[in-house]
Amino acid sequence: MPHLVLIDGYIDEPASLGVPPYSSPQIRAAFGAARDAGGNVTLLNIDDIRRGVKVPDCDFLVVLSGCAVPGRYLRGNPASEREIMELMSQSNASFRILGGPAAFEADEALKARFDLIADIDPAVTIYESVRATGLSGKWRTIDQWNRWMILGAESVLVHPDFPQPLIAELETYRGCIRYRSGGCSFCIEPLKGKPSYRQPEDVIAEARKLHELGVSNFRVGAQTCIISYLAKDDGTETPVPNPKAIEQLLSGIRSLGVDVLHLDNANPAVIAEHPAEARLALESMVRHCTSGNVLALGLESADPKVKMANNLNASAEQTLEAIRLINEVGGERGESGLPNLLPGVNFIVGLDGEDAASLQMNLEFLRRVRKERLQLRRINIRQVLPIRREFESGVSHSQFLSFKRTVREEIDSPILRDLVPVGTELTRVFTEMREGKHTFGRQIGTYPLLIGFNYPVPLDHFVNVKVVGWGFRSITAVEYPLHLNSCPIAAMESLPSIGNKRAVRLFRKRPYHSLEDVSKALDEPSIVKEIRDFIDFE
Repeated sequence: MPHLVLIDGYIDEPASLGVPPYSSPQIRAAFGAARDAGGNVTLLNIDDIRRGVKVPDCDFLVVLSGCAVPGRYLRGNPASEREIMELMSQSNASFRILGGPAAFEADEALKARFDLIADIDPAVTIYESVRATGLSGKWRTIDQWNRWMILGAESVLVHPDFPQPLIAELETYRGCIRYRSGGCSFCIEPLKGKPSYRQPEDVIAEARKLHELGVSNFRVGAQTCIISYLAKDDGTETPVPNPKAIEQLLSGIRSLGVDVLHLDNANPAVIAEHPAEARLALESMVRHCTSGNVLALGLESADPKVKMANNLNASAEQTLEAIRLINEVGGERGESGLPNLLPGVNFIVGLDGEDAASLQMNLEFLRRVRKERLQLRRINIRQVLPIRREFESGVSHSQFLSFKRTVREEIDSPILRDLVPVGTELTRVFTEMREGKHTFGRQIGTYPLLIGFNYPVPLDHFVNVKVVGWGFRSITAVEYPLHLNSCPIAAMESLPSIGNKRAVRLFRKRPYHSLEDVSKALDEPSIVKEIRDFIDFE
């Protein structure tokens, strides 16, 4: 039985997340494919290697890694080329395979350290390599796909975030409904051809297996547009949605008793062109998914000439219509403290035909959203990566940075203040890391808010919090309820209108048994009114 060592170097793609706390479906498929081929599989991640774990002797060494989109990570950074090179120098594997976005992005020196670059479907490459049947250069079949996801499910047991706050990314289909025209100029999904769909019962079966193993959080994120799932191919680029299939998929996953069920990408043009069917799909999402859910809408540019030059998904007007409908259906707050379903908007800077006026159009679009008091959970602004081809843009890097800064200050900050005013309770925040005296945590889900505490909070715990302040894209909070008789003085300082001097006064006069005691300590009734809904006296 050949021995295969699989290195999870963490994968970040536009349609699939695999950086902790996410479990990448690419890793699970690769693990399952190797097992299906008769291999004995050892799975390590790049953090294992960083801690000094040695790669065992093996017949096959597979590294899956790379970022198809630039990102900033709270922890669990993807493997760098230097780290992969060092890994190669330590391994004596007979045959080495590189896959994931790194297969496209790696320089020639790195690629030369591998025997095979898996630039189509790494799982198929692994399967055929272990079986020594020759390489077909094909994508996996649906039967292989479903079988490998079940066989690879046990890989989550060695994920660094198992069982919490692990989120398993689920794939519903590959390809893009816009494959005939080639789709967006920067995206590789249309190159995979006509969409190949997994049926709802097959995705549910995978989720069931993962749930039986101990996974309780899921994101149906690995597709170009969830609204277009199992839509009939009618020859158009905006097919009529299939809300029954979406209802079957989401209700089936939620019926397993999962803690979190979230989504990701949606094409705003499909929502705008078919509002009745889209509404039914959105209502299913609100009914079965957990709150704090986000549909990322790929506008990319509000400039019509950029849209035409790059064959983009949707116009600014279509995207605005989609934002309105998602706000209408999903705007009510749920158990997490956040609205049930909100839109996000993606912008890509550096596309063909873009200039300074294009950035101004993007800003004006966001100002329209703000003027209508519509909520956005996430505005993603990134520079295009030339994975598919090179681009000719008239926007400089300094103009990109200026645009991004303006959006953060003028749009992101006030939207965040409206979304989570002071005193908003957010539930099940998982504390993840500490920097000095500051603690950081997030709710489990898709694009969660970064939540900072100005004092030490035990790590790897779930806590409920209340908001006390904001950054541009993050918030400051205190545990809720804040136990006034035992909390650190820095926690008291974080309470509304308290500050250092009042916190010292409160700290010195502990213990407290009632609000009347607090009022006597502060001798400022108006301040007590501001903090009374944050504290208790345990």
